[in-house]
Parts: sequence; C-alpha cells; structure tokens
Amino acid sequence: MAGAAIALAAQHCHWEPSGAYTGELSVPQLADVGCTYGLVGHSERRQGFGETNEQVRRKTAALLAAGLRPIVCLGETFVERRAGKTEQVVAEQASIALQGLTDAQVSRVVIAYEPVWAIGTGKTASPDEAATVHRFLRRLIAHDHGDAALAVPILYGGSVSPETVEGLLAQPDISGALVGGASLNVSTLVAILERAARVGVRGAEPSLSTHVSPSGS
Repeated sequence: MAGAAIALAAQHCHWEPSGAYTGELSVPQLADVGCTYGLVGHSERRQGFGETNEQVRRKTAALLAAGLRPIVCLGETFVERRAGKTEQVVAEQASIALQGLTDAQVSRVVIAYEPVWAIGTGKTASPDEAATVHRFLRRLIAHDHGDAALAVPILYGGSVSPETVEGLLAQPDISGALVGGASLNVSTLVAILERAARVGVRGAEPSLSTHVSPSGS
C-alpha cells in the first residue's frame, strides 16, 4: 500500500514457490496480492499443524528471497517457563529461523516474542518479564549478526490489550506489539492504537501489527 502507514501481511505460506501442495499459499502469491510481511512460526501453527523450526527457517528464507519481510514468532509454553527454559527455547527457535541468512537479510526480519501461555488467555507477561526476553533475543542476534541486530524490530504478542499496551511499549527493549484477538473488535483496536501513540515506538517498522485467525487468537 504505497504511501500508506498500513501494510498487508499473510498469516501463513509454504516455502516452495510452486508444486503439488494443495491448500497451501505460495510466497509468489502473497507478493502478487501486495503483501509486505508474512507471519511464520506462530504457536498455533507449531502446535496445531506441526510446524517445525526447520520449516520456519525455510519459510523465512523464502519470504526474504521474494522481497517480503518475515515476522518470526517465538515463545515458550507455561511448562517450559516454569522449568526455567525460556531462554533455551527462544534461542533455539531464533537461531534456526535465522540460520544461513546474511546480515543484510537478518536486518529485514521482524521478531515477535509471544509466550504461548499468554496467547488468547488474557494473561500478559509483565513489562519486565517481556523486556528481559527481548533483551536476551537482541543480544543473541547481535552475537551472530553484529549491528544487523539493531535493525530488527522485536515485537511483543500475547493478550495485548488497551490496559497493557502502554506498560509494554514503555520498555525500551520492546519495539512494538503483535495484536491478535483484540484486533477483532474495532473499538478495542482503536484504543490500543491510541494508547500506543501516547508512548511512541522505537526501532524499524512495523510498530504495531495485527493478525486474526478463525479462533480469534
């Protein structure tokens, strides 16, 4: 959408440009309809459809090769968090997703930290909890890709609401928000946008991204 502050994103794609993959969406199709971004690795895809870290890597590379920007979703389950494995889980997810990419390609990736236990549950990570993981992810990417990490927006997702968005975006390590179920209600989404605008955002676009699935998650 040239000249607009709104860009179109897809929730899913296949890594192959064509072939016998009935029911799948190819990256060239997404580009043809005007998508700028493609969501990959969302927990619902991982859990409900068996999407693996390796498949996320392939999709990330395919989107970049076609000139689109992948929004790579990462996050731990409640059991993993209680076991103290949050950093281990997100490090593995991030490292595999970015494997084989050049620094220039990495600078075009968007990361979305979405703790699985917060998605669609009404539970939101506290600003400090979320920021801690965001800082860890930034250091991890910088270790492998240097200054390219500074260009990577790291969004927070997981029951983002008008009540929580200001506290989250006030954290300097949180670049923006990935809004799910709340974007189904126009008045709620507008309230999120208004409160986000009060805080301002840091880093490259997108500062606020929404995605809506049939379950409204």
